[in-house]
Amino acid sequence: MTATAFADGEEFARLADGFRRELLAHCYRMLGSINDAEDLLQETFLRAWRAHDEFDVRRGSLRTWLYRIATNACLTALEGRARRPLPSGLGGPGSDPEAALDLRREITWLQPVPDALIGLQPGDPAVIVASRDTIRLAFIAALQYLPPRQRAVLILRDVLAWRAAEVAEMLGTTTAAVNSMLRRARAHLDQAAPAEHEITEPSDAQQRALLDHYVAALENADVTALMRLLLEDAELEMPPYLTWFAGRQAVARFLADRARGSGGAAWRMVLTGANGQPAVATYHPGDDGAYHAHGVQVLTVASAGKGARIARVVSFLDPGLFATFGLPRRG
Repeated sequence: MTATAFADGEEFARLADGFRRELLAHCYRMLGSINDAEDLLQETFLRAWRAHDEFDVRRGSLRTWLYRIATNACLTALEGRARRPLPSGLGGPGSDPEAALDLRREITWLQPVPDALIGLQPGDPAVIVASRDTIRLAFIAALQYLPPRQRAVLILRDVLAWRAAEVAEMLGTTTAAVNSMLRRARAHLDQAAPAEHEITEPSDAQQRALLDHYVAALENADVTALMRLLLEDAELEMPPYLTWFAGRQAVARFLADRARGSGGAAWRMVLTGANGQPAVATYHPGDDGAYHAHGVQVLTVASAGKGARIARVVSFLDPGLFATFGLPRRG
């Protein structure tokens, strides 16, 4: 590598690729969509590739340069776009788990991100502890309430710990303006962030035992077992349905009622991880004898007494997500 450029394009690609996962997480925080984040990540690398001969290593780091490109690409992509919500951000809960659901495919919903894509792999506790809170579904949903530039400032300052002067240079503004946007962003986030930010997570052993019991309860469509696993004020959301439910009994009744296919066949479940949280991929039995991709449930798990309970289930009913999670569409 010379002082002003990389030795060749191959060296640039190799070095830039080392930042792929954290840049994907950054784009996801900005956009609230793993599909859009992957597209913007590719655009970031394409822009960087085209301009890599102009990069001066004496004036800044490659990481900073890539973040600048990614952030500005995301800000451009967000122009004129509405926020990506979850159902609970659009109205109150439903009262009847047996009533017809309100399907809203015209809404551009929030999406989950697989842990494997952003480096939140089991067995790496240092990375998980440092990153989990800033990738959790509730935090991503709260970020959606911020205007794009406030969102960028909060992520760069509070998540990535950049200095105000660095952020100001990136966004083409002043340090005073960055500090002002950060104050407003923090105030808006405090209003938008739901109470689950206060939840204390159980130990890994408690969480795994809870997941095993939860999967068994779903497979058996066992309302009583599900109620034992849920907090009293548990919530269930199911985008693209606007309908959502609050309260242990309503959530358990709905889950148990939907957990059987035609002819009473049990659904199949596969454990995975999303947004630094436990997740369950669900497959429903079809008339053809095969199991078909149905949705990805992201669970918020909390300590409760000597055990653990489920505080929230967000079931993303989008079979298209299964490829992103590295899962087959047929089980």
